[in-house]
Amino acid sequence: MESRIQIDQVEPKAYQPLMALEQYIAKGSISPSHTNLIKIRASQINGCAYCINMHTAEALKNQETMQRIFLLDAWKHCEAFNEEEKIILQITEEITLIHQHGLSTETYQKAIEVFDESYLAQVIMTICAINTWNRIAISTLKPI
Repeated sequence: MESRIQIDQVEPKAYQPLMALEQYIAKGSISPSHTNLIKIRASQINGCAYCINMHTAEALKNQETMQRIFLLDAWKHCEAFNEEEKIILQITEEITLIHQHGLSTETYQKAIEVFDESYLAQVIMTICAINTWNRIAISTLKPI
């Protein structure tokens, strides 16, 4: 595989704001299960092997089941995920694929009915964070 710069080594200060965002997410009220689902699903969409590998391992440590991880790519077509999780996964897909139409009014309205504004803000920030990490890892061919 081609070798590319690793920004964490070449420009470690560039990682500081991203790490601060990760600390904010970790200290927030968003559940570890929701965080794991967001990070894995966005990474699947973006094709980020490094992040899929990392966040799947984290999810398993956080008691996520292998079956749900296997079914995550087909979440719309199975009963393995509850309504809250399905809304979060829909938000994740719409924001990750923002070039298609962005976060739709319909999805936003469902989310605001289920989650308070603070929780929804944390969900959105988690999605934005993982999309940034995916882009860094893919652009630099971050080794697994």
